[in-house]
Amino acid sequence: SNFGIGIDKHSDGFGLKLEGDFDATSAYELIYAIKKLPEETAKISICTQGLKNIHPFGLDVFHRFMRSLNGQFTKIMFTGRNASRLPPGNS
Repeated sequence: SNFGIGIDKHSDGFGLKLEGDFDATSAYELIYAIKKLPEETAKISICTQGLKNIHPFGLDVFHRFMRSLNGQFTKIMFTGRNASRLPPGNS
């Protein structure tokens, strides 16, 4: 797949940089990356600038995961050109 996630540690959390096409497989990769971060992480910043094609099914998979977090996703912030497309309720 032509999708990648770069992860940087910051003083207040982590930055995830998404590159390539976002489909269902990419969504599962992103979910796994988020789940692997330490539970006490204060902030997760997800940069969407490098995304090329965003597939509806990939968004659906990711939105289901975000809704399952029961409000814990407030610490996740989206940035970049496609930032408005990834949070649930914005597609």
